[in-house]
Amino acid sequence: MKALVIGGGGREHALVWKLAQSPLVDKVYCAPGNPGMDGVETLPLGTSQEMADFAAAHGIDLTMVGPEAPLCDGIVDVFRQRGLRIVGPNRFAAQLEGSKRFAKDFMRRHGLPTAKAEYFDAAAPALDYVRRMGAPIVVKADGLAAGKGVVVAMTVAEAEEAVKSCFDGAFGQAGARILIEECLVGEEASIIALCDSRTIVPLASSQDHKRVWDGDKGPNTGGMGAYSPAPVVTDEQWKVINQTVLQPFLKGCQEEKLDFRGIIYAGLMMTAEGPKVLEFNVRFGDPETQAILARLDSDLFEALAATADGRLADVTLRWSPKAAVCVVMASHGYPGAYEKGCIISGLEDAAATGAVVFHAGTAMKDGHFVTHGGRVLGVTALGDTIREAIDHAYAAVDKIHWDGVQFRRDIGQKALK
Repeated sequence: MKALVIGGGGREHALVWKLAQSPLVDKVYCAPGNPGMDGVETLPLGTSQEMADFAAAHGIDLTMVGPEAPLCDGIVDVFRQRGLRIVGPNRFAAQLEGSKRFAKDFMRRHGLPTAKAEYFDAAAPALDYVRRMGAPIVVKADGLAAGKGVVVAMTVAEAEEAVKSCFDGAFGQAGARILIEECLVGEEASIIALCDSRTIVPLASSQDHKRVWDGDKGPNTGGMGAYSPAPVVTDEQWKVINQTVLQPFLKGCQEEKLDFRGIIYAGLMMTAEGPKVLEFNVRFGDPETQAILARLDSDLFEALAATADGRLADVTLRWSPKAAVCVVMASHGYPGAYEKGCIISGLEDAAATGAVVFHAGTAMKDGHFVTHGGRVLGVTALGDTIREAIDHAYAAVDKIHWDGVQFRRDIGQKALK
């Protein structure tokens, strides 16, 4: 079998790494991929049509879409119109991530627990609402903003700045409409599941760390690290999540006839009233995927093929009892402006510790790996306990260096508490 992964970040590196372990898979391609993907043929393909042409010409048996943008642009529709097997929701269903208003209205229609919210298309009424409601309060750009379009404002002034920033074009068209939500209090958890519109199969729980600095300080990022499992999701909480979030989501897809044969990610806040949905993504999380797939003992290709074919009822996933921790190493200045081209040292030493170093934003220059993105590497390690996985991950992190490297030192600490 041949598999094609769309995307080029740390999540996609983890996907090709796991797919290559399947005895069913003879060859893995990635478009565009990154230079850290050993044994994977990377492809300079750009458009959905080019990718579909490649899949058809080369007999690709399964295509897995990593990032949200191609899904929201309709790559699944292009592939399925040509009879090509692909994992992901079609363009209409992908609005569950592409439009926060679409997702919020879906949740309201089907009774999923979520924060109260109001929508605004202009700054003046939004600012009036913020001043009336007070802080803390959450301001969200409606569209895709690479994980950076959410501001948890602790003061009215901070919320006002976030509103003005959206309408001043900080996120382009994504910020032309905004949601202003109540601020939920609790511990966050990431619940990712396979869904084929008939059956929903959750993966292991995890927790992301969105803020750039230790202690959850600083601006939101695409994610600075993750661990799995998340102790906040107890066996009892799993039952509640299934009953109040996963099954109502599946029923909603069926009632609205959404073609959702892909990945649904529910970002949850575990509040005193129970789990509430902060957001939906329609793809694997990044960096949660790195930690989750490190613990998956089942064949990923089989599970994804069943998702695409509507056969998820036949799938039972097996998980390692070990814990996994992924620490993101980023460029200085991220999530703002950052320098590129810094030489990375210590990658072989880090791998020698037993950790897996997933590349997210690297390039090759004169035979050396150099930084090429905001999030550069996702250093991932297993341990018999969360404490041990943390120690193993940071032992590998400490082997790696480049000028201006930044990373959090507290990934996984919430689990210890």
